[in-house]
Amino acid sequence: MKEVIAEMERYAITNNVPIIELDSIKFIMKYIKLNNVKNVLEIGSAIGYSAILMANATDNVEITTIEKDEKRYKEAVKNVNKCGLDKRIDIVFNDALEVNLAGHSYDLIFIDAAKGSYIKFFEKFCHYLNPGGVIITDNLKFHGLVNNKSSVNTKSLRGIVDKIEKYISFLNDNKDYITKFYDIGDGLSVSIKKNNEK
Repeated sequence: MKEVIAEMERYAITNNVPIIELDSIKFIMKYIKLNNVKNVLEIGSAIGYSAILMANATDNVEITTIEKDEKRYKEAVKNVNKCGLDKRIDIVFNDALEVNLAGHSYDLIFIDAAKGSYIKFFEKFCHYLNPGGVIITDNLKFHGLVNNKSSVNTKSLRGIVDKIEKYISFLNDNKDYITKFYDIGDGLSVSIKKNNEK
């Protein structure tokens, strides 16, 4: 398993595939363990790196992960199979915004896909959250550019930074969730649904 993970890290560097920073995935693995998380939905599999590490947090956590890029999806399937985790990690090849997960619910939803769609992902998938469930989002610092807009020098980068800022405001203004922001890795948020008292 360790060798496969090291191989994936090398592949990510060589092929310019963004994978989660080590501090961030360690935080999520610890959260899974401490909160007895049984099922995780991940938006954005890439090559399966974070899904494999989340599955390693405990022996009884199951992961559903969605990836729309065919090359990355195939790489993720290969890596999951190599680790012998195909019974606990279900990789869905589709655009997350097209996926229908009716009948499923999750203790943890991890958003780590197209930054411009973060609000759409949150609004769509929050309905699949179990009571007491949590939504964790990665890359909210976006390589330090969110807090340092003056160093953003292309229009496309500025667009991404603007969308991340909008998402942060969306989380802060969302009355149904309490969100904490962590200066870990590339910036994480943890949004916990409030218990609506009747």
